[in-house]
Parts: sequence; C-alpha cells; structure tokens
Amino acid sequence: MTMLPFILFTVFTNAAAQMMLKQGMLSMGGIDLGGGNLVVKLLGIVFHPWVFAGLVTFVISMASHLYVLSKVELSFAYPFLSLAYVAVAVAAWLMFGENLNALRVAGIALICAGTVLIAQGGEGGEQGAAAAGAATTIEGRSS
Repeated sequence: MTMLPFILFTVFTNAAAQMMLKQGMLSMGGIDLGGGNLVVKLLGIVFHPWVFAGLVTFVISMASHLYVLSKVELSFAYPFLSLAYVAVAVAAWLMFGENLNALRVAGIALICAGTVLIAQGGEGGEQGAAAAGAATTIEGRSS
C-alpha cells in the first residue's frame, strides 16, 4: 500500500477539479454558444478563473495518475478513481446544496465497499508485475 497516498492524491485532486469547474460554471451563469465568435466564447470559458483552476488541477491529477500507473497495475489503481465520485457527491452536497438522497448514499456505500475489496486484492506493484513477467517467461520456456 505504499502507493495509496499517491492514489488518494489523484482521487482528491480529480474531485477538487470537478468542484472548481462547477463553481466556474455557476459564477458564469448560462452559457450561450450561439452567435458571435465561438472560439472567443470558448476561450472566455477556459480562462475564467475557476474553470482555469479546475483544468490546471486536472492536469496535476493526471500527472499523479501517470506516476501511480508507472508503479502499480491499472486494474488496481483505476477503480480507486471511483472514490472521486464519493468525494464529489459529498462536497457538492456541502458546498452547493445538491441532493444526497438514500439511493445515492447506498450507491456511495457500494462504491466504498467495492474499492475496499479491490484494495484487499493486493497492490500488484512492480514486484507483482515482475513476478507475473517471470511466470510468463517460465511458462513460455516450458512449452
């Protein structure tokens, strides 16, 4: 579990980016892409302070995810990203007053339970990948 802090950093920066993008869209009001120069309108959206901060945070999250992927199996790391939904749902409820009803809470509980089960399955890091590679090599030679 040595990569768990990096995985959680990826999850929480991903969730933070979503919150920033939502705040940006709320502060901009409705977006009308009709009429006028579409490129100028899109640039206005991208460079809105909250939206831009969200996009930069996504880049940081992606860089962290790439680092994680260089150390552990994708089938281990990727399911943890579902925890971003949990973080976003709770943060959106707290910050924006979004609905967090019983069905969503049940879904969040299932996501958390599934992530715990995946985590119990092992990290599958470099040692696991090396062992899998060695097993493939040995199997290939024994044929």
